[in-house]
Amino acid sequence: MSAQIVDGAGQAAQQRPDSRLRRGRFHPERIADAAAVSFLLLIGVAILFPGLLTSYNPYEVSGAEVLAPPGADVWFGTDYLGRDLFSRVVYGTQQTIFGAFIAVVVGLGVGAALGLGAAYLGGAVDAVISRIVDVLLAIPGLLLAMVVIVALGFGTVNAAIAVGIASVATFARLMRSEVLRVRNLPFVEAARHLGVPSGRLMLHHVLPNSYGPVLSMTALQFGLSILWITALSFLGFGAPPPQPEWGLLVSEGRDYLASSWWMTILPGLVIVLTVLSISRVSQILATLRKDVS
Repeated sequence: MSAQIVDGAGQAAQQRPDSRLRRGRFHPERIADAAAVSFLLLIGVAILFPGLLTSYNPYEVSGAEVLAPPGADVWFGTDYLGRDLFSRVVYGTQQTIFGAFIAVVVGLGVGAALGLGAAYLGGAVDAVISRIVDVLLAIPGLLLAMVVIVALGFGTVNAAIAVGIASVATFARLMRSEVLRVRNLPFVEAARHLGVPSGRLMLHHVLPNSYGPVLSMTALQFGLSILWITALSFLGFGAPPPQPEWGLLVSEGRDYLASSWWMTILPGLVIVLTVLSISRVSQILATLRKDVS
């Protein structure tokens, strides 16, 4: 009798993990992860091969189909000139994502260099760079980007550079804190006592052990850069008409929001889903990084 009880308990114990695994396959978080990855894959296709997603010309004007609602032929409807809105969103993906990429490269490159130099060199260099970072952090990022773009001139590339400059302080502060943590670790001290030159010590020992959290911040900053670039385009600081940039599409539809809601809502929904998907994928990558380490 006791042996049967033990066997029954063992079988139940073996079945419980299996049932948990079966339930885990349909966990809402996994569905959200798959949806985020799938959406970003579509964004990648829109960047590289937009013709695979739509056959319409984003600049073609059709007077017979002005402000047509979404349907089977025109998924996102048409705008006030009869242009297919879905094709304009698809072809505008390249401009918006490319601008966000430039912004992240500028912010990451300049910010990481400033943070690395401030923390490793210390002294007067650290004091000067830290005060510059404090001033940049005291100014709202979008406002700072607007000031920079007024100085540089309007356009997608200039808007991206302005957003990148506005994000320099975030990367600089994070890199500085990580370098301050790493530079006094035992292996760095040992390399210093062995006579390793300062430049080599910084590039081969300190930097490789400091950039992990900074790269994790890069994904989040990429989504924020998309929001800032589209906001600048919405305000008229970005790409000029008739270019199909996401922020400009939302701006063009605001005058028709009461009668033609799709001109504003659908491009805005694409922006929101893109930022949320990037944030979700960045969380996945951070979790994988923790599991590996």
